[in-house]
Amino acid sequence: MGESEEGTTVTVTSKGQATIPKEFRDKLHIDTPGRVRFVENEDGEVVIRPVKRPAELRGALASEGEDEATATELLRAERARDEKQADGKYGTSVRDE
Repeated sequence: MGESEEGTTVTVTSKGQATIPKEFRDKLHIDTPGRVRFVENEDGEVVIRPVKRPAELRGALASEGEDEATATELLRAERARDEKQADGKYGTSVRDE
């Protein structure tokens, strides 16, 4: 950063660690503890982007209008269908054995 540019200066420790100033953490919605990604843009500038936690992404890919079921619920339903299909095919339940 040139001397004519304004900004915030931080210290980098011998382990390569630097503290992101609170004003920037607040602006970028970076929680502590949290994760960030450093990305170099086409101008050679390094941009800091927050990385969302898996809990924040939950349901982000779900289709609208569909019932939201957990992976466990979906697996249990699939297992029940498989057992019912096996009962019809072999005349016995896996659980009866």
